[in-house]
Amino acid sequence: MQKTFTISVFTENVPGLLHRITTVFTRRKINLESFTASESETEDIYRFTIVVKMNSREEVLRVVRQIDKIIGVFNAFIHEDEEVVHREVALYKMPTKTLVNGKLENIIRAHNARILSVEPEYLVIEKTGRHDETQELLQKLKPYGVMEFVRSGLVAVMKRPYSLEKYTQKEPAVHS
Repeated sequence: MQKTFTISVFTENVPGLLHRITTVFTRRKINLESFTASESETEDIYRFTIVVKMNSREEVLRVVRQIDKIIGVFNAFIHEDEEVVHREVALYKMPTKTLVNGKLENIIRAHNARILSVEPEYLVIEKTGRHDETQELLQKLKPYGVMEFVRSGLVAVMKRPYSLEKYTQKEPAVHS
């Protein structure tokens, strides 16, 4: 049975690096469940958060070792679900007329979501949470006519304390 792993990759911001990292997965025929890239808390260091489903930690470790060798990558790390706090953002576009009877507002409140924008033709709802939470809200909203739906990639932070400076120093040891 496959297990979900989150991979954190700390990099420089150089052209072509995203392609080189995704090629590691493509060559091994590994599907990416989620992929996000952003600045980190340290200037000029960027972080990719990659979510994959694989059979074992050893399989993921082989991929991470290969990513770790790419020029421009400082370090790459494997995390299992219990080692990280992770969330995604979902946006739902709904017809404005669905607000009339108050049922939609009750669903929004019950799911700790919020209305970002109300326009004459539509409204936009935002939900931040785990994948199952954003999916559950989508199912509740479908009967009201979801016009558009989009979900971000997963973002994650490690539960254990760490120093980005330590992470960006190349070490031959295996990271986890």
